[in-house]
Amino acid sequence: MLSDLHVHLRPDAHPSGPEQYFTAKNAEAYRESAGARGITELGVSEHIHRFEQALDVWQHPFWRYSATDDLDAYCAFVREETDLLLGIEADFVPGREDRLAELLEARDWDYVIGSVHFLADRGVDAQYSETGTNWDVWEGARSADDVWRRYFETLAECARSGLYDVLAHPDLVKVWGGARPTPEIDPRYFYEPAIEAIAETGIVVELSTAGLRKPVGELYPARAFLEMVADAGNPIALSSDAHVPDHLGYGYAEALALLADVGITELTTFDRRTPRAIPIEAADAEHAHAHGEAPPPTIDPSTGRPG
Repeated sequence: MLSDLHVHLRPDAHPSGPEQYFTAKNAEAYRESAGARGITELGVSEHIHRFEQALDVWQHPFWRYSATDDLDAYCAFVREETDLLLGIEADFVPGREDRLAELLEARDWDYVIGSVHFLADRGVDAQYSETGTNWDVWEGARSADDVWRRYFETLAECARSGLYDVLAHPDLVKVWGGARPTPEIDPRYFYEPAIEAIAETGIVVELSTAGLRKPVGELYPARAFLEMVADAGNPIALSSDAHVPDHLGYGYAEALALLADVGITELTTFDRRTPRAIPIEAADAEHAHAHGEAPPPTIDPSTGRPG
């Protein structure tokens, strides 16, 4: 069996209103695309910054720009008009844990995905240029070592917060590849704080193929990180971080090969925040190889923002 839980019903580009994408027709397009790729466990997890209620958690300018939708309408649409699992991708914002917990606990999720897109008020994976302000964490950064250290320390806080079921694209800091500085020392040095927190909490860790569509051209996380997660015994979720139906299952052949190499034989899915293991079978890998083609690597040209 295959899963794809980190999925968005709409592209990152603005404007893209819910009336265009939160429709039964669009949901069915995702379901059909998933079926063609052998994905049976399909869920959606829209970005929290899309919703007005997120402003009760954080008032970052990019969130104020993005927060136009109603969170409860999204939940009702997924529950009442689709057969998709209901999730959300909720940024970890240090110091706002209580506010985020209140927002999350008031709703009936199947799973909550935690991600680190910001270090303080700076964006790790985007410039957020559509707001007219450059939020790139690399602008004025002291060093690559400093950015990577801060990123993985924040990822550790995210894992320990207890707010999340899944830890998304856990080495997102590498997204720009050679377009940004990278540390010269072994990256496992930076991974250690996060791996320690991951092992302590037992949180599900995502293997995401989205990095294959980004400048770095790699899976999230890197093999060394995934090996450390496997050694810790944490469960794994497989996702594409799709923002259009054709991205579902993108790069799964490569992801499944890596999972097999590090000895992972199960994936994790959810029902009302209760995890459930599903086996990876030989037929899944064969299907992924046969149907693994996807659009060429892209970054949204209107925002410069990877998904």
